[in-house]
Amino acid sequence: MIKFLHAADLHLGSAFATLPPAAAKQRRAELLETATEIVELANSQQVELLLLAGDLCETAEAARAMARLLAACTAEVVIAPGNHDPYGPGGPYATIAWPENVSIFDDTEMARLRFEDLKCDVYGAAFMEPTARGLMEGFHVLDEKYINIMVLHGDPVDMSSPYNAIDPAQIAASGLDYLALGHIHERTEPRTAGGTTYAWPGVAAGRGFDETGVKGVYLGQISRGKPVKLDFVPLHGRRYETLSVQAGSDPAAAIRKALPADVKRDIYRITLTGPSEPLNVKALASELRDVFYQLTLRDETTRMTALWEGMEQDNLRGLFLRQMRAQWDAAADDQTRQTCELAVQFGLAALDGKEAPAR
Repeated sequence: MIKFLHAADLHLGSAFATLPPAAAKQRRAELLETATEIVELANSQQVELLLLAGDLCETAEAARAMARLLAACTAEVVIAPGNHDPYGPGGPYATIAWPENVSIFDDTEMARLRFEDLKCDVYGAAFMEPTARGLMEGFHVLDEKYINIMVLHGDPVDMSSPYNAIDPAQIAASGLDYLALGHIHERTEPRTAGGTTYAWPGVAAGRGFDETGVKGVYLGQISRGKPVKLDFVPLHGRRYETLSVQAGSDPAAAIRKALPADVKRDIYRITLTGPSEPLNVKALASELRDVFYQLTLRDETTRMTALWEGMEQDNLRGLFLRQMRAQWDAAADDQTRQTCELAVQFGLAALDGKEAPAR
């Protein structure tokens, strides 16, 4: 049985161009902390293989830092360069002195690494430029008596992708036990094609609101002739999260109530919706500044008075609004008022022939 750790898409050295220079520098340092956590996890779990499926480093400085980290890793490390860190004669993979425990695929032709003590062959190929043809085309393992793993950067979802499109039929025909993929930033649960298990863990740390939620790596166990066991291990990097909150009469309280227990390390973008009195977004963000690492507020509320417009009309709409306003005025707390406001929005939408109120 072999224990392995599968990570991808660290993007060390990312520019963070939309941030001020000091904040961008801090975020780059935090990405390096994520890489350190991965190496420490590999050591603490006593894994024998650390599989890194591309897009690890975006600058030579980041690659040198990664090489220093990997020197402290007790596992054999296998890297398959991706579209953001392609292998090239003048690039960091070719020019930096990497530790002896690190093997890097250096060609678009599929290559094999044999780890005799593990009875394991690890295959892979490299992007040599920002795009790559189908690197798995026609592939089949050379020795079916061994455990067969492949590390590869590529796209198994979009067959028209210029980033090494991988057809599941190619995976099924490969004879591999496990295919460790990178490139897609949102992780997938393990999949199977033929007798091959394959997966991608997504980015190791979020870098924007297009990379929200928990990020991490796969910790795996593999034995010849047995199903691959994969466990997703969350990492402790700063998280990006988006949230929609009904502002109501106390938007700060509504936001606090909608949050999970501890978001002090996280970066949030919150959209305030529903009927509300005019909001001072700047003052509200200042009131909540100690709750988050960073907060962006969007005001998509409607005027509170607009909610009750038409209440004086002598028709079904006016009757409905007058009855709901009476309930709203009699409400004992903000939660009950917010429930009334939401009921009014859906009721008015129904009267207007709509399935749901406009957000």
